[in-house]
Amino acid sequence: MYPMIDKFIEKLIAGSTPQAPLWNIELIKAGKQPGWNYIDGCMMTSLLELYKQTKNSTYLNFVQNYIDYYVFEDGSILGYDQEKYSTDDICESRILFDLYDITKKEKYSKAIDYTYQQILSHPRTHAGNFWHKKIYPNQVWLDGLFMAQPFYTRYETHRNNKKNYNDILNQFKNVRKLMFDEDKKLYYHGYDESKSIFWANPKTGLSQNFWLRAMGWYVVAIVDVMEYMEDEQARQEFFPQLLKEAIDGILAHQDQVSKLFYQVVDKEKEPKNYLESSGSALVCYAILKGVRLGALESNYQKKGLDIFNGICEKYLTDENGSLSLGGICLVAGLGPENNLRRDGSFEYYISEPVVKNDAKGVAPLIMAYTELKKIK
Repeated sequence: MYPMIDKFIEKLIAGSTPQAPLWNIELIKAGKQPGWNYIDGCMMTSLLELYKQTKNSTYLNFVQNYIDYYVFEDGSILGYDQEKYSTDDICESRILFDLYDITKKEKYSKAIDYTYQQILSHPRTHAGNFWHKKIYPNQVWLDGLFMAQPFYTRYETHRNNKKNYNDILNQFKNVRKLMFDEDKKLYYHGYDESKSIFWANPKTGLSQNFWLRAMGWYVVAIVDVMEYMEDEQARQEFFPQLLKEAIDGILAHQDQVSKLFYQVVDKEKEPKNYLESSGSALVCYAILKGVRLGALESNYQKKGLDIFNGICEKYLTDENGSLSLGGICLVAGLGPENNLRRDGSFEYYISEPVVKNDAKGVAPLIMAYTELKKIK
């Protein structure tokens, strides 16, 4: 099975350029020009981790050539508009730390500082969390912690004497306080502090459902920030408790045959619900990495391996020599006001396209694969 994954990764690399990545299905379907985005960011992050684990220069060369297309000598970035104030757009910049460490190219260092300017001016809720995007005012989405906090933490650790660690921790604490359902032990996808957007509960400000991939991004944010944060109390107490609680809540709804999780996590018995690969891969990665970092007990490792093998068995297929990863929800969101279809209902989440080979599924699977290689 695992040589099949290597072959799959090689196929994606061989067929992709910065102008036309095979894995950005959303971009292809929309006919948009490529830019600095979290989808490519996830893919580049996973390939860099694979390079670090295998020392195969093919992965590093590909990432460097890809990123060099976007990052200019003055540190500015093609297709990155800070005025959009999108947490999504911060995501890809996290790999610049690794590329700078490896190559010592000054343009990567300048691009890191350039991205940090968005952190400094990004609009926030009154509680202190980054808005998910400027077009989503007063809103916090679970995905946003993955998009912004790993970069923010790396910057604070390596370039700002850890001055804003409390700010980072408080953003996680606010999400736990505001978006966690104490009864179901699951996190809602979105929260509107103004409690005025059409998809939000007018009393709580919360969206209606528990979307798998949002919770997957969230648990990955926990383990990634934990790894980057040089604060022993946070690493030994805060993040392990936060992670275990979230993982246990998700595991309570695991399909016992495939070991995967459903698109809408707690509606396992709804006939239209389906087992989704990208969110399952994110949970798998968070579990395996959580065990490696000591945030989860060792018996969780088998749970992570079972999920990984389940994804491969159910959704990684060889069709006449062409490898594909299926079962990937293309995209899901909440609003804005001019998109009433994205209302956070169960019907909405299961209406979005299910695709093959999009990086939102492929990259988490590769991330989990690197953790598996560390075990092996």
